[in-house]
Amino acid sequence: MAELLLKLSSAAAFLLAVLSFTSSFAVVEPKPFSRYISPLSMGLNKPEKLSHLHFYFHDIVAGKNVTAVRVAEAPTTSDSHPFGAVAVIDDALTVSPDIGSKLVGRAQGIYALTSLTEASLLMAYNFAFMEGEYNGSTLTVMGRNPVFSAVREMPVIGGSGVFRFARGYVEAKTHTFDLKTDNAVVEYNVYVFHY
Repeated sequence: MAELLLKLSSAAAFLLAVLSFTSSFAVVEPKPFSRYISPLSMGLNKPEKLSHLHFYFHDIVAGKNVTAVRVAEAPTTSDSHPFGAVAVIDDALTVSPDIGSKLVGRAQGIYALTSLTEASLLMAYNFAFMEGEYNGSTLTVMGRNPVFSAVREMPVIGGSGVFRFARGYVEAKTHTFDLKTDNAVVEYNVYVFHY
């Protein structure tokens, strides 16, 4: 029995040596860095839809249940000169200006004060939807937001889920702004092409 085990272990060792030797000469074809594919292979044979979404964005920077937190600032940043401040947000999106109204999603991302001369933000955030046919889908917005302009337009640069390959724009209009706390409710109209 011991002799049989010795022969089997010798055979196994020989087989492993042969396999490792031949695998070192095997040619592995790398996947190409880029290639062209048919849009049909991605399900893009359906006609595009143009959707309009309407909701309110609640940016709470002070008080209970803060949803926007300053995470960085320049050495020269101050209350009277906020240039260089950066905030992370997780703001509620609701169907009406009332924070207690139906929640349809959250705005999650960052904004930074990027102007030396006016209150202007660089906004980079996702609308993460949690309601109806858009549940689990996102839209990505990135653009300039001069907050004291009556209506601000920013581009939709993409999305996920239902909004995969999305493009469009948002219009932001301040509904209320509290000068003491800087808390704001902003009305959003979103116009987006998607499949």
